Amino acid sequence: MKKNHLTALTAAILLAFSVGAMAQTMSKSEYKASKNGISAEYKAAKQKCGSLSGNTNDICEAEAKGNENIAKAELEAKYEPSEKARYKAWIAKADAHYKVAKERCDDKSGNVKDVCMKEAKAAYVHAKADAKVQMKSVQADDKARDASAKANMDAKGKVSDVSQDATKDKRAADFAVAKEKCETYSGDAKTRCVNQAKVQFGM
Repeated sequence: MKKNHLTALTAAILLAFSVGAMAQTMSKSEYKASKNGISAEYKAAKQKCGSLSGNTNDICEAEAKGNENIAKAELEAKYEPSEKARYKAWIAKADAHYKVAKERCDDKSGNVKDVCMKEAKAAYVHAKADAKVQMKSVQADDKARDASAKANMDAKGKVSDVSQDATKDKRAADFAVAKEKCETYSGDAKTRCVNQAKVQFGM
């Protein structure tokens, strides 16, 4: 799996729900109207999926549901802005991408499907890890604004810890992809492949 693909995906997710984008507020009437609009759009999208069959229908429905969940999470974050709401919006998009990606993998078979599923999972892990780091970073910045130098250092230390955990999670997910690709080999070739993956991802 190409790292630049995952980086682009997670960056897009975080950019779509940046602090500035979530800082908007709306009235209760606007909120209700938007919520009703989201439900209407989902029903219309799902109805269109009815004309499809097999996995194409599954993909269509996963996309429709994912878009609904993303829109709802975005709406909540705009109506009542907070770090928690922004985080939920980031996760909603990560969940939606993951579910659609898994459905697309069902069109494949054998090791190609296994690799596809591992790549989908890795992209999901990357997105969730980056969302968590982003949230902790925002929280640390907020606390540090009015804090002493020591508190500032403590806040940055917490972000560093979360970043390290996120890096470990990403590396484990990427290793799972590389290891799955080794399944196409056998004997010594497979062993070498797995060992190379271990060295590459520090396992």
